[in-house]
Amino acid sequence: MAIDLLYFAWVREAMGRAGERVTPPATVGTVADLIDWLVARDPAGAAALSDRGRLRAAVDQAFVALDAPIAGAREIALFPPVTGG
Repeated sequence: MAIDLLYFAWVREAMGRAGERVTPPATVGTVADLIDWLVARDPAGAAALSDRGRLRAAVDQAFVALDAPIAGAREIALFPPVTGG
């Protein structure tokens, strides 16, 4: 399954790109699994995504916990916590 990944704020800067299309292996079933796969895949992913406490996610434009399933997802966004003012 191909998924469009979007990166925002410092995650985008650390990854060196605003997004990409990926096809993770079948063993990747949750957002957390996806992050693990991205971390293991390349040094940019390892540097940007290793501290899960600093990450938030959205699946198909809905905020989710990192243990949320990704089956059938078309778009996943990874970003730092959002604060308002």
